[in-house]
Amino acid sequence: MKFRFVLVLLATLGFLPLQAQNADSLYFRQHYDLKEYRIPMRDGAELFTAVYTPKDKSKDYPILLNRTCYNASKYSNYNYSNYPSKYLIEDGYILAFQDVRGRYMSDGEFDNMRPNIPGNNRRNKKDIDESSDTYDTIDWMIKHIKGNNGRVGMYGISYPGHYTAAGMIDAHPALKASSPQAPIADFFFDDFHHQGAYLESYTAAFAVFGYQKDSLTRDPWYMDKLMRLYENPAADAYDFYLKLGPLKNITKNYHHDNFFWNQVVEHPNYDEFWQKRNILPHLKDIDHAVMTVGGWFDAEDLYGPLNIYKTVEATSPKAKNSIVMGPWDHGAWAREKGKAIHNHIYFGDSISSFFLKNVERKFFAHHLKDEGPDTLPEAYMFDTGAKKWETFDTWPPKEIEPVSLYFGENGKLGINKPIDEKAVFEYTSDPQKPVPYTSQTEGLTFTPRKYMSDDQRQASRRPDVLTFQTDVLQDNKVLAGEIMAKLKVAMTGTDADFIVKLIDVYPNDHENYEHNPDNIVMGGYQQLVRAEVFRGRFRNSFEKPEPFVPGEPSDVHFRLQDILHTFKKGHRIMIQIHSTWFPYIDRNPQKYVDNIYKANEEDFIKSTIKVFGSSSVEVGGTQDCCPPEPFRSKNENAIKD
Repeated sequence: MKFRFVLVLLATLGFLPLQAQNADSLYFRQHYDLKEYRIPMRDGAELFTAVYTPKDKSKDYPILLNRTCYNASKYSNYNYSNYPSKYLIEDGYILAFQDVRGRYMSDGEFDNMRPNIPGNNRRNKKDIDESSDTYDTIDWMIKHIKGNNGRVGMYGISYPGHYTAAGMIDAHPALKASSPQAPIADFFFDDFHHQGAYLESYTAAFAVFGYQKDSLTRDPWYMDKLMRLYENPAADAYDFYLKLGPLKNITKNYHHDNFFWNQVVEHPNYDEFWQKRNILPHLKDIDHAVMTVGGWFDAEDLYGPLNIYKTVEATSPKAKNSIVMGPWDHGAWAREKGKAIHNHIYFGDSISSFFLKNVERKFFAHHLKDEGPDTLPEAYMFDTGAKKWETFDTWPPKEIEPVSLYFGENGKLGINKPIDEKAVFEYTSDPQKPVPYTSQTEGLTFTPRKYMSDDQRQASRRPDVLTFQTDVLQDNKVLAGEIMAKLKVAMTGTDADFIVKLIDVYPNDHENYEHNPDNIVMGGYQQLVRAEVFRGRFRNSFEKPEPFVPGEPSDVHFRLQDILHTFKKGHRIMIQIHSTWFPYIDRNPQKYVDNIYKANEEDFIKSTIKVFGSSSVEVGGTQDCCPPEPFRSKNENAIKD
């Protein structure tokens, strides 16, 4: 039973196929031939690649390449789990699935977010990275796989989305179209961390990414390591992690022999280890078509797609660059469920099929087959409040006015006008009684997904959460673009996290959706629209953290990523601020320690935190607000070729 639980977990994450044979699998077998290759890289390593070629030899086909750390051999023997979409299968492509270096049936050693080596610095055959492996793979396939038309496209979701982005750098000339989907850009801001704060919900993931295999294999070799955590899976993750105590106990009890966990522990700040794993500074001079895809409710990789798109837009004028953001959680566009429902919120019917058929399918057909016009707009964005698709010539859109939100006494939230800059709002944050990240009880999970549209009433009722809301809106209010929190704070401790939430408050008479359970009442629902955490020690530099001086006011400015959301007439806009978000995010001791991963139980203290009325939340616009991230900085403060 326990083993079955883990298999279901892995299948849900995409590590294993959810189903082996269905009607689409039968079509796959009837129309494609399979061959397996070991493709040589420049340093002599060979990468396992499963290749499906259409049986119809009357014409040539472009190659679609998917590079993965999640087992390419699972696609062997015609296993098909609706990825890529049935539309791409039916249209006819040469489909290649490759294990990246060090995973499953491929040679070499695995390195998480392997550092990129700029092309002019690759001086010998031992200088390899994901970009060079992609180049060598494409070069070999173009020369050795019969029936290809000389064009290649790349796609991938999550980590394979990162490999797609890496393949865009110093790209092979045959690469004509890339679609990084939910791509990882930087593990200090994506996935395992959010702006330096550790995602404790990711604790189980280290078993998948932190052990080297000792031989070629088609099976997960890390299962016994994963079972350490899931041998007796906890029904309540909040209770489990609170009893577990400081992060040092994860090292002691679970991950003492995990190379990736130990790297994370030894590099708590944004030092050279993390900087050189940031893909964004290397995304330049790209000259082919790029369609980056993401989900507005992606708890794992929201930072990646938004910032990969923005970076390519800024650095690669020759690229046909576009972005698609829909009402999905992590990778949900790849699986059609009929009704598009995130947690309790209904967004429409067949939204994933619309994307797969009318956006992704046409993108690859145009750029790899010269079929159909190029109709993809610069930004194809779903408005999560109005619940409809919008198109824009630029993102963020210039035609939607920026909005500033200000805090006032008695929980008032002002729009575009400060209420009382001299006001002071106060709460006491206790790491022993942290604010839950969700209104629901969840067991141990790889990473939560539902919370990103969850009801926030449970948080607004707590004394350690500041809550501000507008009057009832008399007209629709559209908020679009990047959100920036500009807080002025003081505290009795010497460190703190800050969570800022943007929330859509429904009218009290809002009808229930037909899919809602009986205990879910939409009247007065406080829907989370966007939220982010910031570890206060990084307020001036992600590389060089600083303690707060007790009682001394300090500026804490940080980004919450982007939104497109219409707050409808009759609704309210709400902001919440607090300092724990558990166990999605690990607990900050609130007493400054050099390395939170090594903090002791006695380091965790209560802190009274003040937020001053001169604070604000800005939505849209282009003002600079925050500690420099390497790809945003105008000076070369991180990575040098």
